[in-house]
Amino acid sequence: MANRLAHETSPYLLQHADNPVDWWPWSAEAFEEARRRDVPVLLSVGYSSCHWCHVMAHESFEDDATAALVNENFVAVKVDREERPDVDAVYMEAVQAATGQGGWPMTVFLTPDAAPFYFGTYFPPEPRHGMPSFPEILEGVKGAWADRRDEVGEVAERIVKDLAGRSLAYGGDGVPGEEELAQALLGLTREYDATHAGFGGAPKFPPSMTLEFLLRHHARTGSEGALQMAADTCEAMARGGIYDQLGGGFARYAVDRAWVVPHFEKMLYDNALLCRAYAHLWKATGSDLARRVALETADFLVRELRTPEGGFASALDADSVVADGWGHPDAEGSGGGTGRHVEGAYYVWTPAQLTEVLGAEDAALAAAHYGVTEDGTFEHGSSVLQLPQEAGPADADRIASIAARLLAAREERERPGRDDKVVAAWNGLAIAALAETGALFGRPDLVERATEAADLLVRVHMDESARLTRTSKDGRAGTNDGVLEDYADVAEGFLALAAVTGEGAWLDFAGFLLDLVIDRFTAEGGALYDTAHDAEALIRRPQDPTDNAAPSGWTAAAGALLSYAAHTGSDTHRAAAEGALGVVKALGPRAPRFIGWGLAVSEALLDGPREIAVVGAPGDEAFQELRRTALLATAPGAVLAFGAPDSEEFPLLRDRPLVAGGSAAYVCRHFTCDAPVTDPEALRRKL
Repeated sequence: MANRLAHETSPYLLQHADNPVDWWPWSAEAFEEARRRDVPVLLSVGYSSCHWCHVMAHESFEDDATAALVNENFVAVKVDREERPDVDAVYMEAVQAATGQGGWPMTVFLTPDAAPFYFGTYFPPEPRHGMPSFPEILEGVKGAWADRRDEVGEVAERIVKDLAGRSLAYGGDGVPGEEELAQALLGLTREYDATHAGFGGAPKFPPSMTLEFLLRHHARTGSEGALQMAADTCEAMARGGIYDQLGGGFARYAVDRAWVVPHFEKMLYDNALLCRAYAHLWKATGSDLARRVALETADFLVRELRTPEGGFASALDADSVVADGWGHPDAEGSGGGTGRHVEGAYYVWTPAQLTEVLGAEDAALAAAHYGVTEDGTFEHGSSVLQLPQEAGPADADRIASIAARLLAAREERERPGRDDKVVAAWNGLAIAALAETGALFGRPDLVERATEAADLLVRVHMDESARLTRTSKDGRAGTNDGVLEDYADVAEGFLALAAVTGEGAWLDFAGFLLDLVIDRFTAEGGALYDTAHDAEALIRRPQDPTDNAAPSGWTAAAGALLSYAAHTGSDTHRAAAEGALGVVKALGPRAPRFIGWGLAVSEALLDGPREIAVVGAPGDEAFQELRRTALLATAPGAVLAFGAPDSEEFPLLRDRPLVAGGSAAYVCRHFTCDAPVTDPEALRRKL
């Protein structure tokens, strides 16, 4: 019998629709039911490509005895954190404050007024590793609710009060300057892993937004150290197991310091951000590796994540189904297929599997080339493919043939599950990446894919007043309102699309979204909230300026507002961007790894950002060369408009005549403009 999740659009919630647990989606009705029955709420938060979410679902939520215990004593509410980042953020903050750590699945017990009083993440079905079992937790909370209700109420009240007191006053106290950005660079240098590149220890995450800061800082100041850290980190990741050497695209993170063994899920946001970072590294250095990885990652996005409606799906699962007898003997299945769900099974190889596909001679070459060993680098003698050697392959054609055969053989394996929901924010990041990568590398097909995704967002996610819905599935909008990151990242995508297509409508759409950011998300002094002024009231209004797996809504909004102001000359939008960057002044020197995009936007502000207008006739060769030179600009956050002289398409093209009847480029920064240039080399020197 299906529970109340059967009518939801979230693939994660649908995975739980047939559980014996009587799940409710997050709704006022669920809390009303808890009040009526006088029982606590069990809130379980996860997402569809989360390995331990699957494990706990299989062990506990698919178990009839555990489900009976839940149904009798609680109202059970299931939340997809990707659909409701606001709910996730508020309770994750409480979990981290109470336990010192967080993660998913997140398990929180609430009063019927939604106040949290007991927290955890994954709980096993029986006690292990010093952890109590999930049934023990359920019995304990049930007992506390029955016998110590006053104590529970006091704890809940204290937590809510503590959370409410955490609002941030980081706005408006001035923008970061040279000193703060230099301190941020110094802080990153201290945390840099000189042996394996990247920052910090294990687990090691791809530092996409920090890379953008380093590249922009190098472009503005000439700092060789900043460029070296960015280039070496990009190379280490691209050679490591975190990068899919056969199919392109990056996994979520590496479990070790050396980028060898990934956590195998592949997220849309990581790949969009990294695709763009490698394209920008290529602009800075001309590196062949950067060009290859940017294009392979773009092709991965289109091949593996594009939906029939033209948007991009959220993620590929870490696990795939394998036949019994594969890999570890004690892992059990978790629904679907006849075999078992095993992490990484789709991607890893043993020497025997290489031989089976390639024959002995080519298998030996493949093993050496990709670092496949008899002992294995992963579990049960299997290896994650890497590119450990420094030099290129001795026989490129033979390696290409080996890669093609391995990829074809891998296609025969059971594919990892795909979370098909389209998240507005992450599609905005993908639009920006594909538009820029397509324009830089002469791939108009990638620009077309970006345009189709942007069309879907306008058609399905945006209403007539430009308000956004966060998710859609199968072309049908979900029910959850967009949060700040949706408005900011979609605006960012539209601005990038405007710059490469020359279509001013995308600039207009970005403007509608950013006006709503100013009207509906901004606090006194320029600070920003993650939810709109009229959004559903939670126990606290979420507000997080730190960049995590993707830019925070706060820093993404600052970047889009600044670019829009550069395009239009709007003082309102520039002031909003500067107000939002106060947080970077406060956090940049202290925690640079966690505000990388904020630092990158600050580099753009310090540089101007430069405004480039290229005028001419589309068929004119000089016009195309000037436009190409402008696209290759490394100046941080530079904005580009191109078209006919005095065109109405972009504000930057107004009052921009041809020069001596020929194509010309105009460059302005810090509210002053240089004389127009007609020579691409002269333009390149300005950018």
